[in-house]
Amino acid sequence: MHEDKARWNEKYLSQPMPGEASEILKKNLHLAKKGRALDIACGMGRNTHYLAEHGFDVDAVDLSDYALSKLKEMDAITKIEADLDSYEFEIEAYDLILKINYLDRKMFPKIITALKKGGLFIYETFVETPTGEEYHNPSRAEFHLKREELPKAFEALEIISYEEKDAINLRKEKVRIASLVARKV
Repeated sequence: MHEDKARWNEKYLSQPMPGEASEILKKNLHLAKKGRALDIACGMGRNTHYLAEHGFDVDAVDLSDYALSKLKEMDAITKIEADLDSYEFEIEAYDLILKINYLDRKMFPKIITALKKGGLFIYETFVETPTGEEYHNPSRAEFHLKREELPKAFEALEIISYEEKDAINLRKEKVRIASLVARKV
């Protein structure tokens, strides 16, 4: 854990993220009932702040104490420093769960269980790229999804939208992403 924490702290120090919220969140937030939200691997809080400013009480979870130190001090934000490999989700606690650019397949069932009935899940991360084309890929193969993996993994939820598309990441590199918006029924 300490090695991972040091690596993430260094990443946030050397490659600061922009402050603007993710487009998928801005586009779909209106579908969520205001209440409690969970921002998984929240980083320096661009999405956490957006959620809090739009009336949500947000549990912001990340391993990096440096990243968490950059979150605004707001009554609506609870900072949680935790190793996501062992983090225990509250059961049926969240009206909205957000997960951007972080993949841990072991977490999928926990996310479904943590959503309240009617709760919204918004997820966007990297997906495998076509062979022979120039893409920036995560450092290890297990850090990106297989094609069409998300709808199968979250088939217990009502899929509102799903797409896989080329995009430009925060560092201006070509990537392929999968985006999912789903509701617990």
